[in-house]
Amino acid sequence: MTTNAELAARFEEFADLLEADDVEYKPRAYRRAAENILAHPVPIAEAVESGDEDAIDDIEGVGDAISSKIIEYVETGEIEELEELREELPVDMADLTRIEGVGPKTVGTLYRELGIETLDDLEAAAEAGAIREVKGFGAKTEQNILDNLEFARTVGQRHLVGEARPLADDVLAYLRDVEEVERATVGGSIRRWRETIGDVDVLAATEAPEAVVEALLAWDSVDDEIESGPAKASVRVGEIRVDLRVVDPAEFGAALQYFTGSKDHNVRLRNYAIERGMKLNEYGAFDVSDLAAAEDDDPTHVGGGPRAGERVAGETEEGMYAALDLPWIPPELREDRGEIDAAAAGELPDLVEVEDIRGDLHTHTEWSDGNNTIEEMVETAADRGYDYYAVADHAEGPGVVGGMGLSDAEILEQVEAIRAVDDESEIRVYAGIEANIDADGAVDLGDEVIDALDVVVASPHSALDQDPDSAGERLVRAIENPAVDILGHPSGRLLNEREGLAIDAGALGEAAAASDTALEVNANPRRLDLWGSAVQAAIDEGAPIAIDTDAHRPATLEYVRWGVHTARRGWAEPGDVVNTWERSDLEAFLH
Repeated sequence: MTTNAELAARFEEFADLLEADDVEYKPRAYRRAAENILAHPVPIAEAVESGDEDAIDDIEGVGDAISSKIIEYVETGEIEELEELREELPVDMADLTRIEGVGPKTVGTLYRELGIETLDDLEAAAEAGAIREVKGFGAKTEQNILDNLEFARTVGQRHLVGEARPLADDVLAYLRDVEEVERATVGGSIRRWRETIGDVDVLAATEAPEAVVEALLAWDSVDDEIESGPAKASVRVGEIRVDLRVVDPAEFGAALQYFTGSKDHNVRLRNYAIERGMKLNEYGAFDVSDLAAAEDDDPTHVGGGPRAGERVAGETEEGMYAALDLPWIPPELREDRGEIDAAAAGELPDLVEVEDIRGDLHTHTEWSDGNNTIEEMVETAADRGYDYYAVADHAEGPGVVGGMGLSDAEILEQVEAIRAVDDESEIRVYAGIEANIDADGAVDLGDEVIDALDVVVASPHSALDQDPDSAGERLVRAIENPAVDILGHPSGRLLNEREGLAIDAGALGEAAAASDTALEVNANPRRLDLWGSAVQAAIDEGAPIAIDTDAHRPATLEYVRWGVHTARRGWAEPGDVVNTWERSDLEAFLH
C-alpha cells in the first residue's frame, strides 16, 4: 500500500520540478500539500482503496487537482504529469539541492546551460570552471559548490526521521495485523529518535518466522525485495530500506535491546555486565560467574557459545537491565553519554513527554510566510488542548524567504489583530515575532514594537557560514539582548541540506542561563535544532529550553512529536522546558 511518506515525496518532487521551470504559485501549493499529507494521521491510500475518496477533501491544502493526482498515484503507481516533468528535467534533484545555495531554480538553470544532471556532473563542471561562466553565477558560487560536495554525498545516504518514522509506523501497523506476529516494534537509530536514519529496523516476535518474512514480502507497499532468508528480510519502500528480523518470543527483549543500540551504549553495557559476572547478547542475559570460576580453576576450560551460562533474562527488555540491577533506560538516552552511570546511581532523568507541552511559542501565519489565518492556527492549538499559543511571524531582515518579513508598522498592526483573537479565544494568545539576528548579533526591532510584544524569538537566517568564534559571539550577543525570550533554531541548519553555524552549545547554555533566555529545539523535522547532545550540554549549564514547531500551517503543529523526542535525547525533563510551565510561570519568564 502506498504510504503517506511516499505520497508526500512525490508532491515535494513536483514542487521542485515546477520551481526549476520558474512556475509561480504552484510549487508552494504542492509543498503545502506534501507537508499535510505527511502529517495526516491515517494512511490516505486506505481511503482511496476503500472507495472513500471524499476523505481526501479533509486534508488541508488538497484541492481537486491534487486530489486527482493522489488517486492516480495510489491506483497506478505514477502521476502522468510528474513523469512528463521528469522527462523535461532529467536531474537528480534531491542530490543536487543538498548543496548549500543550490535550489531547484539553480538546478534548472545549470541543466539548461550545462546539461548538469548529477553530483558528478556538477563536480566536473565546477572543477573545469564552467559554472562561473553561467550568467548570474560566479567564482564564489563555484567554490561553494566544490566545498559542499562531500557533505551532499554523505547526507544523501540518510533519511530524515520525519520521513522515515511515519513509514515505520505503517510497517508496524501492517505486521501487527499478521496473525503469526506476537509482538513487533522498531529498533536501531529510529527507535532512539536520531534526526537522520540509514534504514528502518523492525523486530518481530513469532513462532513462525518464515510466515512473517513471507508476509512482509507480500506487503503491497514494497517496491523491491533486496534479500530474504528464513528469519530476516530487507525490502525497499519508496527510497527507504526496511530491514526485518524475526526472533523467538522468549528472546524478543534481548534482541530488542541489542538491535536498538547504539553500539557505544551496548559496548559499555556489556563491559558493565562482565564486571558483574554476566554476559549480554541478542539471545538473553546469562549468569556466567560459575563459568568464570571454572576457568580460574582450569585454564583449559572453554566457556561455550552465545547461550552459555544460566539464562536469567531475555523475554523483555526491562528484564535485560534488571538482570544488572539497573532500571530500564529509555532508548533516546542510549548514546553512551553517562546514562549507565546515571541508571546505576538512580539518577536517570524523568524525561519530558508530548503530553507535558502546554503551548507553542514559535508559529507563523499568512501575515508572513505561513498559509493560514491567525484564527485558524489558534483554533487548531485550542483543539490540541494547549493553554497558550504564540504567533511569531517573521520580521523583515536578511535571510527571510521571499522578503516576506513584517515592518515595524505591520508588526504593530498584527499585534492588534492578535489581541482581537485573544479576546475571543478559549486559550491565551501571545503576540510574538521571529526577529532576525544579523551577522554581528544585533536584533533590529524598534522600542515601540518590543514594548507591544509578548514574545520575541530571535533566529539566525543569514551569514550561516561564519567561523565558530564569530558565530558564538553573535549568538551570545542575541541571547543577552534584554528583549529576546527565545533563541530560535540556533545553528540555522537544515538536515541533509546545509550544516549551519558551528556552535558551542555549552557556551550558549551558560549565556542563556545567565540571561533567562530559552534555547529552542525547533521541532521541524528538517531542522531539529538544537539536537540531542547540544540540548544536554545546554541543560547541564542550566539553560531553559523551548520546544517549538515553527509551524506554517495547522497540520504542522504535529511536529511537536519530533521536538519532544529530540529534547528527550538531550535528557530534558519537563521543568527544563518553558512551554511545559504553567501560564503564570511562563509569563513571569518572558521579558
